[in-house]
Amino acid sequence: MATYVNRTQTNREYWRGVLTAGGFTPAPCWTHHPETGVGEYETQASDDTVTGLRRLVDELGMPLDSLLLAAHAKVLAVLCGEREITTGYVTEGGRPLPCRLTTAPASWRELLQNTHQVAAELRAHQDVPAEDIDTLRRELGLTGPPFETVFDPTAIDGELTEDTALWVGIRHRDGRLVLRLRYRTDRLDADSAARIAGYHLTALAQITADPDAGHAHQSLLSDEERRFQLEQLAGPVRELPNARVHELFEDRVRMHPDAVAAVHAGRQWTYGELNARANRLARALAARGLGREGVIAVVTERNLDWLAAVLAVFKAGGVYLPIEPHFPAERIAAALSRAECTLVLTEPGSTTTLDQALDSLPEVDRLLVDTAYEEDHADDDLGIHVAPDQLAYIYFTSGSTGEPKGAMCEHVGMLNHLYAKIDDLHIGEGQVMAQTAPQCFDISLWQLVAALLVGGRTLLVEQDAILDVPRFLDTITDGSATVLQVVPSYLEALLTELEQRPRTLPDLRYVSVTGEALKRELAERWFTSQPGTRLVNAYGLTETSDDTNHEVMDRAPERILLGRAVNNVHIYVVDEHLAPVPLGAPGVIAFSGVCVGRGYINDPERTQEAYLADPHRPGMRLYLGGDYGRWHPSGKLEFLGRRDAQVKIRGFRIEIGEIENTLLRVPGVRDGAVVVAERTDQSKHLVACYAAPKPLDAGILASRLGASLPAYMVPAAFHWCENLPLTANSKIDKKALAALAAELATTEDDHEPPVSPTEHRLAAAWGHVLGVAQDHIGRRDHFFDRGGTSLSAVKLAIALDRAVSLKDVTAHPVLTDLAALVDHRTERHATEPMTSS
Repeated sequence: MATYVNRTQTNREYWRGVLTAGGFTPAPCWTHHPETGVGEYETQASDDTVTGLRRLVDELGMPLDSLLLAAHAKVLAVLCGEREITTGYVTEGGRPLPCRLTTAPASWRELLQNTHQVAAELRAHQDVPAEDIDTLRRELGLTGPPFETVFDPTAIDGELTEDTALWVGIRHRDGRLVLRLRYRTDRLDADSAARIAGYHLTALAQITADPDAGHAHQSLLSDEERRFQLEQLAGPVRELPNARVHELFEDRVRMHPDAVAAVHAGRQWTYGELNARANRLARALAARGLGREGVIAVVTERNLDWLAAVLAVFKAGGVYLPIEPHFPAERIAAALSRAECTLVLTEPGSTTTLDQALDSLPEVDRLLVDTAYEEDHADDDLGIHVAPDQLAYIYFTSGSTGEPKGAMCEHVGMLNHLYAKIDDLHIGEGQVMAQTAPQCFDISLWQLVAALLVGGRTLLVEQDAILDVPRFLDTITDGSATVLQVVPSYLEALLTELEQRPRTLPDLRYVSVTGEALKRELAERWFTSQPGTRLVNAYGLTETSDDTNHEVMDRAPERILLGRAVNNVHIYVVDEHLAPVPLGAPGVIAFSGVCVGRGYINDPERTQEAYLADPHRPGMRLYLGGDYGRWHPSGKLEFLGRRDAQVKIRGFRIEIGEIENTLLRVPGVRDGAVVVAERTDQSKHLVACYAAPKPLDAGILASRLGASLPAYMVPAAFHWCENLPLTANSKIDKKALAALAAELATTEDDHEPPVSPTEHRLAAAWGHVLGVAQDHIGRRDHFFDRGGTSLSAVKLAIALDRAVSLKDVTAHPVLTDLAALVDHRTERHATEPMTSS
């Protein structure tokens, strides 16, 4: 009896170790038409494979089961994109037991030895009662099934359970090795089952062909599937005009010079007027020695002169470098220096921080737009030859090393993207494109010029209107905007206003969202509010000439996808060796084709890391941006997230490392980390956690970071820790910090609850907008210190039914002060005499 007890205890300890190791591996999913049922697929290994397996069994002295299990482990690892997998393994006892395997060993021989050892240990501990394993799972707090796939090397007639989606059985029949799959038809279809069976046979063939080969570099995909992924999932081939963007605009000028080309704040320019001004600016640039691919920084507000300046740079054969006039001087200076820019085209009123930046760059000259106009240059077209592969623009994005990266894109990539927008959003003659994005955001460029290539009109929406949602809706309605692009967080603000005060947007036909992941709930709200306006989920990277995928929706989808590749763009989902992964499996999203830019300006190291030669299309560039995704059975791309420290907040791409490096340069900060906290409304904000001998003033920290980082990269909150938490391998534990940030966001040491009815009303609205419980909002709280942003202030104004404006919140950010302002207005309106009509 004692021996039996000890044996049982040993079994329980073994299974506890297996179960606590985690690693639940979901079954693959790929079916065009999910339906309840069970499917079957049967095939057999070739004679050569069977002969090779028998030879290996004798050579290695291990049972055939171990070889078959190794192949199954390899297949599951490839299908789930992980080295560690868990499957159900049927032992001699006839019931599947959790089997945790790794495909980390480099060669097939090493993998076989590892799998053989695991299978032997599992068989040695198989006599534990099933109820004991279930009890262990409950004790460990494990829920859900232990595995969804089962491998059965002993039988061919296994039954699928409720939790099992795929059962793989092996049987010897008349000297043959028969492989049989049973699968749930709501997860797999017949073609995918055949593919998975093929992966098993390919793995077995590779094992027998060379047991000492490295399996990681060997693909399980058939030639047919590989061709399908590389060719059939690419964007449609579209012939592009043999002209540059500014030349196509000039063609339109000749066709209708008196048509309105652009409108801004009550002013408008015709095609002829815009072209004449752009030509005069281009000649002023040429007169100052601008040569082929010379970099010109444009530092202006978003207005008509900005549009003329951009066209002028292209006309003169230069490279457009957008700089926001409100960026910190340090960041402006860094961009100008890295890009080797020697001339800045700017305007009065946009030079406050630019002046400071130029003080440290005596080699950079300045040219005011008005000065260039006054030089009375000719206003006819210059006719300078610009090649398709000539550099068109440089956009600086956040860099993980603390220094921004300048992504270079060529004219052909820019033109291809513009025509993707023109084609998919049906932008044509008479259509109006709303320009809303800031200059540093790459989407600003297509918003600015796309309509001008086809006889449409650009409506530049002033920033004050964007920050006042009712005014913004008035602006795009009065301007007859037909196409609009915003980030999802701003679309949410628009929808809140439209839901509270329903109105029609009669001319709007397409709304594109980009920069952040689109939630299905937001799409549902949009089509409930505006059923006649299509929603376009756009996806792409600055390095790939902006968007590479469009998902055009006319109703709320079952699943939010990135859509198909746009014209002339090739997209692959690959493993670490750049080989395509199986259809439906997760992998790195890779880009190829005319969309891929030239690299990062004067940054060969980071260029070599991300820009590679395309191994599948000789002569083409490949870009790896760090996003993960998979192919959906519809042939569309699905986004799965990122595995690095890069995030997107309100559409801006942010490298956490850049903020952290800046934080570490603050005197007194010993260590630091930045995490992303999510509010209950699913909006995100940055929280900095730092270690220092004593707490530092949050205002000083924000000011220090704001001196070199744009406002959207300055954390909304700073939390002091005597020491930052560490993981077992002595790295900063960011999961613990994220949990700490969420906890600290809901507690305040000096909390003073609201007093008046207005304060209670404001606290409720603050809590809703900021994603904080109302009882954690104090009357002395500062809106922006609690994580508020300009966009959340806009949402607050909507939530309060316009009782306050963005300017009110900015001028009175403390809750009790804002409440006093609201009460004062209420009292004043109550005492005003009524007038007769």
